[in-house]
Amino acid sequence: MTPATSVDGEHAMNKQEHVYRVLRERILEGQYGPGYRLVIDAIAEELGYSALPVREAIRRLEAEGLAIFRPNAGAQVKPADPAGFAEGLATLAVLEGFATAEAAKAMTAEDLAAVEHETDLMVECMETLDVSGYSQANKRFHEYINARCNNASLLEMINEISQRSDVIRRTVFTQIPYRGRSSIAEHRAIIELIRNGAPSDEIEKAARTHKLRTVEAFRSWQKENAPGDAVAGMILKNAAAKV
Repeated sequence: MTPATSVDGEHAMNKQEHVYRVLRERILEGQYGPGYRLVIDAIAEELGYSALPVREAIRRLEAEGLAIFRPNAGAQVKPADPAGFAEGLATLAVLEGFATAEAAKAMTAEDLAAVEHETDLMVECMETLDVSGYSQANKRFHEYINARCNNASLLEMINEISQRSDVIRRTVFTQIPYRGRSSIAEHRAIIELIRNGAPSDEIEKAARTHKLRTVEAFRSWQKENAPGDAVAGMILKNAAAKV
């Protein structure tokens, strides 16, 4: 391989990497919601590249499960799947359970005060019907704990699934109720287990069960609000509105 060829290959890879990062960020932040069409020529024109790096970037997103190619429709952000959403939360329950048990070993009094503060904020937001504030405080609660887990690979998986779940919740399943007081009580129970130096298996079980109850709440909501084929219809309708 000549030096010029090497440089050209590296330049092409940098283009693909840039497109990949831009599209991935837009998907995970919810700018491109489930079902959003990824029009290759339009993206290439916007970013100032040819179609090739865009096509390769979308293939990477497809391999990650973030995009799909459909005959006669082209590429699009992977549509939301109720079963997949629930499965993602269930997987997160297992991962976060272990991460919480690992983090508990390193959490300080200051850390516990921080997660207690977020839990108190959840109470305030619930009383004022601030759903967004409740959600953000809940998210920070778990992020504070996860930050003390010294397992980078585990945290990477947790963050990936959390981001995907948040995107789907924000863009499609916007009416799922948070569990309010029961979730807050579970947070306080986890805090006390950590503060009292409970065995790791008890902490792991409490954190895992906490997340699994969210899965149960979602499935209950799904059954009551959009049983059977109505779920698919609702998803397609909401996803189309985001395109």
